[in-house]
Amino acid sequence: MEVLVLLGVLVLLLVSVERSECVLCFARFDLNLGQCDEELGELDEDDCCQNTQYGYQGPDGVCQGCGPPAWSPWSPWSQCNVLCGDGVTQRRRTCYGIGDCEKSEKLETKPCTGTCCDGNGWGPWLPWGPCSVSCGEGGERKRERVCSSPPECLLACTGPSEETEKCPTSTTCPVHGGWSGWSSWAACSAVCISTKGGDDVIPSRLRSRLCSNPAPSSDTVPPGDSCPGDEFQAQDCSDLPNCPVDGSWGAWSQPGPCSVSCGEGLQLMTRRCDSPAPKYGGRYCNGPSTQSSVCQSPCPVDGFWTGWSSWGECSASCIPEGRAPVRSRQRSCSNPAPSSSPPGAGCQGGTSETNICNHLPHCPVDGGWGSWSPFSSCPVTCGAGLQVSLRRCDSPTPKHGGQPCPGEGRQTSICQTNQHCPVNGMWSQWSPWNPCRYPFGGRDIHCLQIGGRQTRERQCLHRAHNGTICSGGALTETRVCYDVDKCYPRGTWEGWEPWSLCRPSCGGSPKRFRIRRCIPDFSNYSPTIGRLKEPATFFGDPKADCGTPPDGGPKVETQNCVNVPACT
Repeated sequence: MEVLVLLGVLVLLLVSVERSECVLCFARFDLNLGQCDEELGELDEDDCCQNTQYGYQGPDGVCQGCGPPAWSPWSPWSQCNVLCGDGVTQRRRTCYGIGDCEKSEKLETKPCTGTCCDGNGWGPWLPWGPCSVSCGEGGERKRERVCSSPPECLLACTGPSEETEKCPTSTTCPVHGGWSGWSSWAACSAVCISTKGGDDVIPSRLRSRLCSNPAPSSDTVPPGDSCPGDEFQAQDCSDLPNCPVDGSWGAWSQPGPCSVSCGEGLQLMTRRCDSPAPKYGGRYCNGPSTQSSVCQSPCPVDGFWTGWSSWGECSASCIPEGRAPVRSRQRSCSNPAPSSSPPGAGCQGGTSETNICNHLPHCPVDGGWGSWSPFSSCPVTCGAGLQVSLRRCDSPTPKHGGQPCPGEGRQTSICQTNQHCPVNGMWSQWSPWNPCRYPFGGRDIHCLQIGGRQTRERQCLHRAHNGTICSGGALTETRVCYDVDKCYPRGTWEGWEPWSLCRPSCGGSPKRFRIRRCIPDFSNYSPTIGRLKEPATFFGDPKADCGTPPDGGPKVETQNCVNVPACT
């Protein structure tokens, strides 16, 4: 006996630690659509459903609510399931939540008549559209057709509304020309910079390229385009030295003293070598500059700059963050070079010059993520919630066409309170009305014109975890009544009741019926009961005697429901 007790306790312990299956939990469930929204992540079903507003998705992929069982609204009635003739239309609803809904139908079926007996279906195919390419291969074209049936008869049109096919063309695509690379620079057109009319004549040099990479096609229609731009490119040879200019004597001066401290000093009469003066290493005038004695000593030659070269290439093709690219040009102190004995003065300034390339575009800057923020506090006080951590794409921020940061800027973590949320009560459906009884003692009022009372009840279901009780009414409802169950009053025929729905609603051999409306005559009963004059209810199923129907027809009509789908 003790062994059995121990085994029982062990079984209870094993059952108590068993966990529910892992599900995908959502913070919202839409009863109307049967859809889950605002995903939280994977949790045990029990932990997810500590909040009855949540929903979850199990291994079967179907979304289910965490709340008490409840029916979804009825779907709209479907289209008639046949195009022509007798068929049925159906509507459905689904029970969502934990547990079973109160017993009721989930499928309803009623007859309908398909009116698409002359549905035309698809119209003829329209002409093919143009090919997606005008030359070469790999093109496609498509054509369409239109369903000529009215909207309610669209089932008459099955299959695709458009089709495509390959469309190779008979035309070869033109080949547009592309430039080859530039050739090397040719030699300059002269070896120095000459002077003409007082202006410098700067030599130039050329380089060329060919329209051969590829060459434009000439045997296609249309022919290929020639290469855009110039075949030749010219550049000034501004870094060459100036050409020497030979000196020529001017007129003799009036005689005078020797006036120079170096070179050839002249006494008496002088003449100047200034018509023109020698420049850039040109020859000095031949012959004496005086007509008397000469005092001669060498003069130093001061250096002079050549012209600046052309600007070189920039050090980068775009402007990076924090520093700009530069370009440079050069010159030399050789126009002329300073003499060494006696020493001439050197050129003033530098041999090179740099320039910032701020005409270039900025280099793209790809974005980089900053640090993750701390996770937010748990946003719920019961059930499970979602904590959020964020990071910004600002280390650096993408600029100048750079790529945005890859990945997500938001990450989440599930937080659990291990506290069940309150579950508010829900009213059950009303019970059937209890029999109509005389309220004072056990007097029989069946089929008598004596008023009674009857009650019905309902329950406040599913309330748990300190949820609110049901509001808006009492547990019991009372009304005054006459007990006319199975009584035989006279009656009057007043047409037919509406047709019932098809039963069963799928498969089998469903039928529907309608009953002639035989209205019992209670005109000898008081319409109110008691001192408070409460409106009276005639309770029960009286067997009113309306006699034979006026047209001699049946009291009940039955009709088969045809083309009802099988149950699924």
